[in-house]
Amino acid sequence: MTTGLLRFGPKRNALLLVGILTGTPAEALAQASFDTDAIDAVFADFDTPQTPGCALGVVSDGRLVYGRGYGLANLEHGIPITTRSVFRSGSVSKQFTGAVVAIAALEGHLSLEDELRTWVPEIPDYGNRLTIVHALNHTSGLRDYLTLMRLRGLRGDDFYTEAELIARQAAQAELNFDPGSEYLYSNSGYFLLTEAVSRAVGMSFREYADEVLFGPLGMSSSHFHDDHNHIVRLRADGYAPLRDGGFRTSMTTLDMIGDGGVYTSVEDMAKWLTAQDRDDLRSGLTAIVQAPGVLTSGEEIPYALGLSHGTYRGLPTIGHGGSFVGFRAHTLRFPTEGIGLVTLCNRSDGDPGTRTRRVADVVLGNRLGPAPQDRESQVREPSGVPAEKPTDPEAYVGSYYSTELDVEYRIDVSGNELRVRAGAGIDEVLFQIAGDTLATGEPLPGDRLDPDLVLRFQRNGSAVTGFELDAGRVVHLRFRRVSDEP
Repeated sequence: MTTGLLRFGPKRNALLLVGILTGTPAEALAQASFDTDAIDAVFADFDTPQTPGCALGVVSDGRLVYGRGYGLANLEHGIPITTRSVFRSGSVSKQFTGAVVAIAALEGHLSLEDELRTWVPEIPDYGNRLTIVHALNHTSGLRDYLTLMRLRGLRGDDFYTEAELIARQAAQAELNFDPGSEYLYSNSGYFLLTEAVSRAVGMSFREYADEVLFGPLGMSSSHFHDDHNHIVRLRADGYAPLRDGGFRTSMTTLDMIGDGGVYTSVEDMAKWLTAQDRDDLRSGLTAIVQAPGVLTSGEEIPYALGLSHGTYRGLPTIGHGGSFVGFRAHTLRFPTEGIGLVTLCNRSDGDPGTRTRRVADVVLGNRLGPAPQDRESQVREPSGVPAEKPTDPEAYVGSYYSTELDVEYRIDVSGNELRVRAGAGIDEVLFQIAGDTLATGEPLPGDRLDPDLVLRFQRNGSAVTGFELDAGRVVHLRFRRVSDEP
C-alpha cells in the first residue's frame, strides 16, 4: 500500500487522490482520464463556504482516483467537507450489516437459514419459518419499526431504547405477509439481525463488526454508532433546510444500528468498494452478499444482504441509498467496469442518488448506453387517488385503540375537517378515497391525494366498530372503537 500522491485542485477543499489504495501514482493517474470540472459542476450548488454539502469519491480498479468535498461539515465553525469527513450513512449501512452477518455464518456462529427466533426468541411464532436470510432480503414480512414508532405518534427526533423497540416488535400479532412470499423493505429485520449476531458471537455487534470488517480493511474512521454520546472525530453534522432559508441541525439520539448507524468517510468507503470487487475480505463473501434474493415462488428479486441490483444506461449496477435525519448517502458500483462511486451528504436535500448518476455519466462516458428519456417529455398519468371530504364525518368520530401499538387514535370533526390525532406526531386531515376507506396525505391538484395513512373502517350494521390501518411498510394494523364520545 503506497502513500500515494495528493494533489490539491484550484478550488478550496478540492482534493485529487491518486494511488491511495494500491498501485503506483502513474498507474492511478491514467485511470483519472475524465473531466473533473464536469464532475465538480454536479455539486456546484453546494460548493460554497456557507452551506452544508457532500463528499464524493470515484474508485477505479482499487484506487480512489478522485475525491472532493463540497460545502461545510459544520456550519457553526465553518469546517469544510473533505474526503476524510465522517458522515452518518443511513441505509447504506445495511450492506455492512449483511456482510457481518454473512461472516458470522462463515465462522460457524449461526446459519443464514436459522429461524430468527432461534436468536431473538422475543419475536412471536407466526406459524411460518422466518429466517435470517428473510430478514436480510426484506422478505420477512416484519413490520418496519420506524413506521411503527411513527404510528404510535412519536416524532422523528423522539427517543426510545432498543428494549422498547424489541418489546413493540414482539407485540405485533401478525406479519405483513408470509415470510418469503413477498418483498417489502423493513428496517426491523436489520435491527433484529444485530441482536441475533451479538447473542451468537458473545459480543456487541459494533465490536464484532470492528473485528471482522472495519479493522481488517483499515477503515479506521468507520463504526456502527450504537451510542449517540460517543464522540466521532471529524464528524460532519447533519442539517435540514428551512422553508424561509438557512438550515437547522438535524441529528438523532437513537442508538439502533443494523438498519443504519454506520459512520464512515469517502476514503474508508473506497476501501470497502474495492474489497467487494476483489473479494479480499473473506474468500467467497462477495458471492454471498451479491446473490439476489429469491421468493418462495421462485421469482428472483433485485435485492439481497443490503445491496440493490439494477442497471444504469445499459450497465449492471450494485448499490444502495441511505436517508436518515440530516444525512443522505449513495453508493453505486459498476462491477463490469471496475468503477465505484460514493456520495455522502450532510443535508437532507442532498439527493446523492441523482448526483452519483450524473458523476457516472462523466466518468464512464461513451461506455454507457443512451441517456434515459427526459422525464418532462414523458406523458404522465395523474398521480395520487381521487379524494373528497367524508360524506358522513360524524359516523367516524370517536376513539380507537390498537393493542399492537398500545396507542389510542382520536378522530374528531374540527371546523369543516375530519381529523385524526395520536400522540405528539399525528394530527392530520382525513379524506374519503372510497366508501369507508379514509386516508391522510398530501392533497394534489384535481381533487386527488397522495395517501400516507389509509384507514379501512369496519361496521356492524350502520355502526363503525374499528378500522385497519395501512402505512406503507406496515399493513393490517387493527384498531377497535373504544368510545364515540367527544
